[in-house]
Amino acid sequence: MAAITTNPTSEKPYGITNIKAYVPLTLDLDELNYDSWRELFETHCIGFGVLGHIDGTSKPTALTNNEWRKLDSLVKLWIYGTISKSLLQMILKKGVTAYDVWQSLENLFRDNKDVCAIQLDNDLRNIEM
Repeated sequence: MAAITTNPTSEKPYGITNIKAYVPLTLDLDELNYDSWRELFETHCIGFGVLGHIDGTSKPTALTNNEWRKLDSLVKLWIYGTISKSLLQMILKKGVTAYDVWQSLENLFRDNKDVCAIQLDNDLRNIEM
């Protein structure tokens, strides 16, 4: 568990004013772009030192609780800013962490992947030449 200190690297995420400049894709159920969006978003989080907020490895301590909550809220805002309105309405819940939101999206798209594969297989089998 990494301690959060007030140095330039922990202040770096607060400098993001336009998440779309870093993650230009909008995650949407109809676009089938989850894997690409996820890669861009994770890369962004690694670069800004907040990956632990989406992979569950970052936990607050008594000493870092306020700073951790600020960073976690920031990561949630990044997620909310890069998904479609319909997805936002599906996952927006009070009192959840960035990790919870990340897991909701993961479950939604990973569960949906099997359904999409079956549907595509059925469509392929029903094509008339």
